[in-house]
Amino acid sequence: MARYTDAVCRLCRREGQKLFLKGDRCYTDKCAITRRSYAPGMHGQGRSKVSEYGTQLREKQKAKRYYGVLETQFRNYFELASKKKGKAGENLLSLLETRLDNVVYRLGFAMSRAEARQLVIHGHFTVNGRKVNVPSFLVKPGMVIAVKEASRSLEKFKSSVEANSFRQPPKWLEYDAANMTAKVVAEPAREDIDLPIEEQLIVELYSK
Repeated sequence: MARYTDAVCRLCRREGQKLFLKGDRCYTDKCAITRRSYAPGMHGQGRSKVSEYGTQLREKQKAKRYYGVLETQFRNYFELASKKKGKAGENLLSLLETRLDNVVYRLGFAMSRAEARQLVIHGHFTVNGRKVNVPSFLVKPGMVIAVKEASRSLEKFKSSVEANSFRQPPKWLEYDAANMTAKVVAEPAREDIDLPIEEQLIVELYSK
């Protein structure tokens, strides 16, 4: 299973903003953006004019890094989004939001999408009563996501519920904290996705 394994703080610095890839660390003074708010590398502090293509590319890279997907997978999501009714850019973000690892992150069970991915791979979650350990699994309206019965006693999940996570679940998820379950009540709308992504730039990039 391919995934990015290098230092993730470099990704935030390259995009010039926090992507919240390291959980708790991103909210402290140790955050790379706070300490060095310029791109990594020997030319990181140099000023260069960004072309139209460069702006579109950076937007695509930012979206990929937010959700932790690689190029081929991201391109496949875009092609799938283009075939659906509606705006391709909004469809793309909606598909990415419905990844199981993102849902776990949105519910507050993990401090980052990378941690959520790991929890899913380790088999801590079920969908409609069946264990699913594929982070890219796409949930659909009507599906119920739950922490596996055997995992509910783990301190990781108990503390997530007791702490009343700072991350409020989006409107398209109906969350039952007491039972550690959530039901998908609708497809994510653009206003439900709080990430600073200009999806139209991604559409323009892939339309070239």
